[in-house]
Amino acid sequence: MTSTSVSSALAPYGWDSSWADAFTPYDAEGLLPGRVVRVDRGQCDVVTADGVVRADTAFVTPHDPMRVVCTGDWVAVEPAGNPRYVRTYLPRRTAFVRSTSSKRSEGQILAANVDHAIVAVSLAVELDLGRIERFLALAWESGAQPVVVLTKADLVPDAVTLSHLVQDVETTAPGVPVLTVSATMRDGLDVLTAVVGGGTSVLLGQSGAGKSTLANALLGEDVMEVQAARDVDGKGRHTTTTRNLLALPGGGVLIDTPGLRGVGLWDAEAGVGQVFSEIEELAGRCRFQDCAHESEPGCAVLAAADDGELPVRRLESYRKLMRENQWIVAKTDARLRAEIKRDWKRKGAEGRAAMEAKRGRTR
Repeated sequence: MTSTSVSSALAPYGWDSSWADAFTPYDAEGLLPGRVVRVDRGQCDVVTADGVVRADTAFVTPHDPMRVVCTGDWVAVEPAGNPRYVRTYLPRRTAFVRSTSSKRSEGQILAANVDHAIVAVSLAVELDLGRIERFLALAWESGAQPVVVLTKADLVPDAVTLSHLVQDVETTAPGVPVLTVSATMRDGLDVLTAVVGGGTSVLLGQSGAGKSTLANALLGEDVMEVQAARDVDGKGRHTTTTRNLLALPGGGVLIDTPGLRGVGLWDAEAGVGQVFSEIEELAGRCRFQDCAHESEPGCAVLAAADDGELPVRRLESYRKLMRENQWIVAKTDARLRAEIKRDWKRKGAEGRAAMEAKRGRTR
C-alpha cells in the first residue's frame, strides 16, 4: 500500500506528515502504522489502512503504567501473525496522566496525543468547583487545551441562574472556554462540534456527568450505552468501561473514558499553577521569594484573601492541590521528602513556640 493511500485512510484519525516522518524507521522494517482505538487486558484494537486489527502489547513494557500502550497512541504493528504484536509506539505529543489508586507511587496514563481535554460537568447536581479545578490541573499538565462543558443545561431553565453557574465556573477556570450544552435538546452542540473538529479530544468527568450521551450527540448515532443517573445524588454507574477512540463525522477524533471516581494528581505543579493563575501572579508580589502563603509577613496572597480580592475557597483549594502534588512527587524523591519533613518539624516548632509565648502573656 502506498504512503498516499495510508495517509488517506488514517487522516480521519489524526495522521499527518509529522507522524509519517516519525514512522519512517518502522516503515523500512515493514511494520504498519496505526492508532490505538481501544485497550483491553494486554490486547488492543488498532485502526490501520487495512482496517481495525487486534494486536498484543506484550513487546511494549507491560509493567510500567506510564509506558504501556494506551488509547490514542500511534503504534507500529506487525503486518501479520497469530497473534500479531505492537512493536512500539511513537513519541507522544501529549499525555493525560493521573496517580494510581494503589499505595505504590505510580502514574497511570489515560489517553495520549490529545489536543483538547473536555471536562464534562453535570448541572443536575450542585457544582463541585474543587473537583473541576482538579480535572483542569491534570488537563493543563497534559499539554492539552481544557474545555469545560456544563451538561444537562435543560435542567436549569432559569436563564439568570444558568448565567450565575457559568460565571462561577469561569472564575474557577481562568483561560478555559466554558460551554453549556443540552445533548438531549441539542442545544450548544454546534459550538462544541467546532471545538472537537480540530484534532483529538478526550472526554472526562464523573459517572453521571452525561459523557456517553454527549459522545452519542457528537457522533450523530447511539454508539455509547447510556444509563440514567440516580435521582438522589445525580451519580451514575460506569456506562463506559474502557477508553474508546472514535472518528467524528464532522471531523476530529473523540476519546470517551469511564467515569473517574478518583482524580489524583501526578507531578502536576505547572498544571495547578495554570488553574490558579491569579494566585501565581499575586505570589510574585510577596516579600519573600519562597513564601508559602500561610502566615508570612508581606504575603500578597494572604492580603488579597483578607481584602476579598481572592476568594478564600480558591486559596484553600490551591493549598490542598499543591500539598497533594508535593507529596506525590516526594514519594519518588528522597531529597524532597527529607526537605518536607524538615519543614514540617520547623513549622511545628514555630507553632509550639507561638503557643508558649501566648500562654506566657496570659499568665
